[in-house]
Amino acid sequence: MPGSNERALEKATGLPADGLILDLEDAVAPEAKVAARENVVAAVQSGNYGKRELTIRVNGADTEWHADDLQAAAAAGPDAIVVPKVNSPAAVRELVDAMEKAGAPDKTKLWAMIESPYAILHAEEIAAASERLTVLVLGTNDLVKELYAEHVPGRAPLLASLGLAVLAARATGKVVLDGVYNDVKNLDGFLAECEQGRLMGFDGKTLIHPSQVDGANAAFAPSEQAVADAHGLIEAFESAGSGVATYNGKMVESLHVESARRTLSIADAIASLS
Repeated sequence: MPGSNERALEKATGLPADGLILDLEDAVAPEAKVAARENVVAAVQSGNYGKRELTIRVNGADTEWHADDLQAAAAAGPDAIVVPKVNSPAAVRELVDAMEKAGAPDKTKLWAMIESPYAILHAEEIAAASERLTVLVLGTNDLVKELYAEHVPGRAPLLASLGLAVLAARATGKVVLDGVYNDVKNLDGFLAECEQGRLMGFDGKTLIHPSQVDGANAAFAPSEQAVADAHGLIEAFESAGSGVATYNGKMVESLHVESARRTLSIADAIASLS
């Protein structure tokens, strides 16, 4: 949500989104940066956003606004500070040090945007650089640009990069969010990309328009059938009393039970927000 758009920030209080990125970077013109900073700080401190995870995206470390953005965001104490173009473990450590020096509370985590080929190739090291870093966010627009690739249905030019990002997140126990879908009027294309991201293992998707929220929620939330199957699979495994059971004609092992419990934990988390 553009930090310079007070109407958008107010509208965001009613969006059925899990989290909000209050933006000071790409969505804000240079002449509006200072006012936007004041707006997002006030928004975070307002208490008007309920259980939504509130984050502030600051301008990159190579810009004139970065230091003041980071200082203000740390003082505001959002759930996380989102930093664009994080390219190395050293950058993560510098950011965490700056957050601590600025007085960011312990609850304020770091979300690192992975937006370059170099960052993709070092994503595991970046993700493991600090416990304060909890989320990797794919910056797919910048990544396409840096790869000299093109946006095409199915995202074939990006599949290697997307897969490496998911691998890095899973190897380090971090959350990973898929990049944005640019054509807000192409619902079918958007839903197809959501489904692709979910199948690849992404935890969710970043969005650029309120009209995309419902589709992303539906795509990444467990279906009623998935929840019922998870309950049934766990019950079958526990009733068997041995290391192996069957459910709906398929063998069930402990790894399947772990996946089923994850499905139920996601469903429970969603229910707690409603």
